[in-house]
Amino acid sequence: MFKRSFISKDRAGKATRSMRSKRSYREHAKTGPQKVESPPMGSNLISAIITIVCGREQRLFAAHEDVLCFSPFFAAACKGQFLEAHSKRIDLPDEEPEIFSAILEYLYKGDYYPRLLHNKRRNSWELEDAQHFENTGGRGSVESTIYLSGVGGRVLKDTVIYCVAEKYGLEELKRLSLRKQGLQSGIEVSTIIRSARFAYENTPDTDSRLRAHYLALIIRCRKTFKRSGTMQMEMEIGGKLFFDLFVALCGHLDDLVDATQVHSFVDQLRPQIIDLRLLTTLTGTATPQRPCKLSTLTLNSVALLGNKVSGVY
Repeated sequence: MFKRSFISKDRAGKATRSMRSKRSYREHAKTGPQKVESPPMGSNLISAIITIVCGREQRLFAAHEDVLCFSPFFAAACKGQFLEAHSKRIDLPDEEPEIFSAILEYLYKGDYYPRLLHNKRRNSWELEDAQHFENTGGRGSVESTIYLSGVGGRVLKDTVIYCVAEKYGLEELKRLSLRKQGLQSGIEVSTIIRSARFAYENTPDTDSRLRAHYLALIIRCRKTFKRSGTMQMEMEIGGKLFFDLFVALCGHLDDLVDATQVHSFVDQLRPQIIDLRLLTTLTGTATPQRPCKLSTLTLNSVALLGNKVSGVY
C-alpha cells in the first residue's frame, strides 16, 4: 500500500456532471430486488428544529426532528432522554463534527459525499468524481481519512461512519459505508491497522462485517503487510484483532489444502472414468435402457468426491 494525496476542489456543480449511465446508491437501491431502509427524504419538514452540539469545540448543527427520529438513538433523545426541556438541544460532546455532518447528509439525502454511483455500462460501483485524473485513490476530491485525537492518528473516514451508524442504529448507512471502503486504494499500512483497531473497539462482537473486511484485506495484501515494520510492532502489542487474523489465516490455508486435495482426487479418478467410457464404447453394454453399472469402489469414490466438494467430511 502506498500513501496518496488529494487536491481540494470546490464541490459545487459536480453532481450535474455525472454520466447519465450512472445512478446513485439510493436510486439503485429503490429499483433493486431487496427492500432497502432509507432516510425519509419525502417526509414533512415542518417539524421542530433540533439543535445538536458536537465535539469539544461545540459546533452547532440544526436538523428537523422528523429526520433525526429516523435514527432510534435520536428518536429516544427527542422523547426526552437526552433532550433539554426548553432548548430543543442535544449535546454530543464525543462526536466528531465532520462525521456528524456526513450523518446528517445521509439522513436528508440518502448518501454522503462522495456519493456512491452505480455505473450501468460497466455494472460496477464507483465513487463520485473518481474518474478525474487528478483525484487519486478512487475517492474523488475528498480526503479519505480523519484525524481522531482520542486515537492519536488518522483513521479511515468510512470506518468511523460505520461505527457511528452502529451507535445510531442506521443499518443501511453501515452497508453504504462498508461498500465505499471496498473502493479504497493507496492507504498506508499504519492507517489500515489503526482503522482496524478502531473498528474492533467500536463495534460489538455480534457485528463481524467491518472486522471481516479488514481481516480479508490484510490476508489479500499479506505480501505488503509482512514487510511492514508497523505490522510487526502492532502484532507485538497484540489484541483480539490479531487472534482473529490468525484464525482467518488458518481458515484460508485449510481452504487451499482442501482445494488441492479435491483437484488431486479428481486427477486420480479421471483415468477410471475414461476407462469406463472406453469400455462402454467398445462393448456397447451401456444403453439408455440398460446403463452400465459402476463398481462399488467407483461409486464410493464419487460419493467421497461429492462430500469433499460440499464440505462434508
